[in-house]
Amino acid sequence: MLHHFASLLLRWNRTINLISRSDEQHVWTRHIDDSLQLIPLMKPLPSRAIDLGTGAGFPGLVLALATGVHFDLIEADQRKCAFLREAARVTGAPVQIHPVRIETATLPPAPLVCARALAPIPRLLEMAAPLLTAGGQCLFLKGANAGAELTHAGAEWQMQVDRIGSRTDPRAFILRICNPTRVLPSA
Repeated sequence: MLHHFASLLLRWNRTINLISRSDEQHVWTRHIDDSLQLIPLMKPLPSRAIDLGTGAGFPGLVLALATGVHFDLIEADQRKCAFLREAARVTGAPVQIHPVRIETATLPPAPLVCARALAPIPRLLEMAAPLLTAGGQCLFLKGANAGAELTHAGAEWQMQVDRIGSRTDPRAFILRICNPTRVLPSA
C-alpha cells in the first residue's frame, strides 16, 4: 500500500504542493523512510495515535499503513485534507482526518503524539501536551537545531527526553519526549 500512496502523492503533487518538486525523486528516502524510522520507537504499539500538522501524511498516514495503528491526522490546509481523504480511501489506511487547526482539535488524548517539521519544541509541546495520555510519549522528527530547541524548551517544560540520531539525515534527530509538564513560573 505504501507504493500506492507514493504514486498518488506524486500525481497530486503536480497540482497541490504536498512536497517540494526537488524531493519528488527522493520521496522514499526523504519522506517515507524518514517516517518509517519511528516504528521501532512505537513499542509496544499504541492503541491509537495523533499526528500534528500531518501535511501530506508524514509521518502519521505512513505509520498507519505500516503498523495498522489508528491515527488521527490533524491538518488545517483543506487541499491537503482532500489529498489525505483520497489517500486513505485508496490505501485503506486506518486514519481519521481532522481538517482543523491543532489548537481547536477536540480529540481524546492518545498514548502517542507525533509531528514532523512543524514547529519549535516549546510550541510543539504546547500543542501536544493536551492530546497526550498520562504515560504517553511524543515522537518529533527534528533537524539540526534540536539541541538549541531543547535548551529553550527546558525553561518552560520539564520532561524526559531521548535524542536518537536519524537514519535518513545525519544532521537530524528523533526526539522521544515523555511526561512533558509545564514549569510554573516562580512567585
